[in-house]
Amino acid sequence: MKKWMILIGCMTMMGAMLQVSAQDFGDFSSQTLTGKAWEAYGKGNFELALTYTAKCKEMYMSEALKQEASLDAFPVGEGTHEYWALNDVGTCLFIEGQIYEKQKNITQALEVYAVVVNQLSFSQCWDEKGWFWKPAEASAGRIKQLEFDSLLD
Repeated sequence: MKKWMILIGCMTMMGAMLQVSAQDFGDFSSQTLTGKAWEAYGKGNFELALTYTAKCKEMYMSEALKQEASLDAFPVGEGTHEYWALNDVGTCLFIEGQIYEKQKNITQALEVYAVVVNQLSFSQCWDEKGWFWKPAEASAGRIKQLEFDSLLD
């Protein structure tokens, strides 16, 4: 009986170790963290996605806010890439909002979307279809929709 308990305990610890090792931050760049967050989100692994978005915010929010403060209009063309921290942190926050919505945590989703709208309004995200979209505009749209939906409840 004791051998079975020890075996079960070891298997539990191995499972926990595998879960921790699933958090591969790559080169820790904001681009890598954002890409990994999108990938985990797409696979429905929301906790892992939130781990990546949290790491991106932890490492790059300060720089994102500095980049935001330096702008009075959206950068265009290749200049958009110069605002890498702003773009990636804004995108990560949008991903968080999407996750919180799927988890039915509307209050948290609204809070995260508000940060994008109010603090990272010039962030942009490259779409694989060939253009930049604006997380603040998408976040503002989600805020309106969620607030409208709450009136119907």
